[in-house]
Amino acid sequence: MCGIIGYIGNKPAAPILVNGLKKLEYRGYDSSGIAVLENGKIDCIKSVGKIEQLKKKVDGRKKPPAGTLGIGHTRWATHGVPSDVNSHPHISRDGRFAIVHNGIIENFAELKTSLQKDGFVFKSETDSEAVAHMLQKLYDGDILSTLRRLIKTLVGSYAIGIVFSDAPDTMYAIRKDNPLIVGLGDGENFIASDVTAALDHTHEFVLLENYETAEITRDGVNYYDIDGNPLEKLPYRVNWDAAQAEKEGYPHFMLKEIYAQPKAITDTLRPRIKSGEVVLGELILDKKYVDGLEKIDIVGCGSAYHAGIVGKTFIEKHCRIRVTCELASEYIYGDPITDEKTLTIIISQSGETADTLNALRIAKARGSHTVAIVNVVESSIAREAHDVLYTYAGPEIAVATTKGYTTQVAALYLLGLHIAKIKGTVTDGRYTELVNGLLGLADGISSMLRNTDAIKDFAERYKNRRNVFFIGRGTDYAASLEGALKLKEISYIHAEAYASGELKHGTISLITKSTVTIALVTQRALYHKMESNIKAVKSRKGPVLAVASPANAAIADCADSLLTIPECDDDISPVLTAVVLQLFAYYVADARGCDIDKPRHLAKSVTVE
Repeated sequence: MCGIIGYIGNKPAAPILVNGLKKLEYRGYDSSGIAVLENGKIDCIKSVGKIEQLKKKVDGRKKPPAGTLGIGHTRWATHGVPSDVNSHPHISRDGRFAIVHNGIIENFAELKTSLQKDGFVFKSETDSEAVAHMLQKLYDGDILSTLRRLIKTLVGSYAIGIVFSDAPDTMYAIRKDNPLIVGLGDGENFIASDVTAALDHTHEFVLLENYETAEITRDGVNYYDIDGNPLEKLPYRVNWDAAQAEKEGYPHFMLKEIYAQPKAITDTLRPRIKSGEVVLGELILDKKYVDGLEKIDIVGCGSAYHAGIVGKTFIEKHCRIRVTCELASEYIYGDPITDEKTLTIIISQSGETADTLNALRIAKARGSHTVAIVNVVESSIAREAHDVLYTYAGPEIAVATTKGYTTQVAALYLLGLHIAKIKGTVTDGRYTELVNGLLGLADGISSMLRNTDAIKDFAERYKNRRNVFFIGRGTDYAASLEGALKLKEISYIHAEAYASGELKHGTISLITKSTVTIALVTQRALYHKMESNIKAVKSRKGPVLAVASPANAAIADCADSLLTIPECDDDISPVLTAVVLQLFAYYVADARGCDIDKPRHLAKSVTVE
């Protein structure tokens, strides 16, 4: 995820762009840059690091840029390490086009090969630079026609701001699947990836839709569809102040990030599913290696560990390989048995978790091939693992992970299907069902997020309980572990997860009428077992909330309340269940007046043992 700002007006653009980038720094934090058009030339200033480093460069100029048209960008790296060269904006070979880009150009490799054959030289490692060169290559004397052809050329997701030296009074913008808004001012106009960047100047905005183009001058904006037809678009007013807008109107970053999960899941899955096949080109796992595997170790901490337990269940079932899931803090002091016949999967949102990093180093030293599932590009774990599977979840600001967790689970599903296909342990029909199920996850999450009233009601009813138990079997038990962690992290209610079959071995003695039990019932084959467990809790007068799939909705007959997830393949239901439990934890914590984004004693990235 990255932040985009663009300005055209009668004031010097540079300070407005830098200030706008400061408001967007939560969207990207490893490098930044601006490009200002002045006297027919594009002046580009870029810097690795925080926005303050860019500001120092701009202010340190003997003659700061004075042009009144420019674009800016703050980067969260996806292609190439954070550096001045990889920072945006990117300039075309002839120096006439400058672009800033948020998203991923999936056909970057093909475009780069074609451009290099035409003599274009790439200075950066980014996919975005190809856009600048393609603009030069495609330019036919009509910039709007060129942009239409560019849109039809690019595959992937993008929000792009463009400055063209031959058009000194116009800024351009196009988008697909990444947000881009136009801010409407008095004698000045803006583009931005978030209203935050422009709220100091205007509260009137227009949202660009997919495949639309905006032609922006000081005095107005023209909008066009992909065929060049003019569009009439109505602005909307944002009444938030700048501080609120950083959360896009959400009261907490955690809630915003819960609602960001459809896009995050899509960004994790879409580049790796092509024509119905899982394609993990970033991994070096050939058939000879996979067939020789004796076991897989999954290692992580906290939510990453819980994602690993979901992955263990899925991989064992479909790959027929023994999988162990280990807490990194235990793995590093347990003299682990691993070698070249063990694949070690290392999971970390930040890529800097100290215990997990040490586990990676031990596994490598003992001959194991390592695959990292991480969110942060060029983090320590990403650099040191043999292979990396990035989740592309974007920055998480709330301490309690939401989209970070669900994208890790999605990445494990992809990895499991990839290995199963290589081994031939999954039928073509089942493989297709699972791939289609993954592609439907984003829509399933979206449908749940449109109606959360039942979750809010249940949270309000039980907000003052001191103990909550989560129970389930199979993948539901795996999902219940994360649900319990979410609740205890942000509401400070004691919460524990138990495998339902273990209730009778001691845990049931803790059930009372004041103890709430949340029972997960999404597995068709385990319905009757869960029914018996719920009845055992109810016979001890314990209230039960069931979270069930539509096929298991009859469980309502023996529970006090029922929440249903959308229709979903049983094997990948933990993603949908996780969203329900995230919302439940959030609304309980909110009702209790807790500091949701910054729960006590917790840090986002744990870099000490």
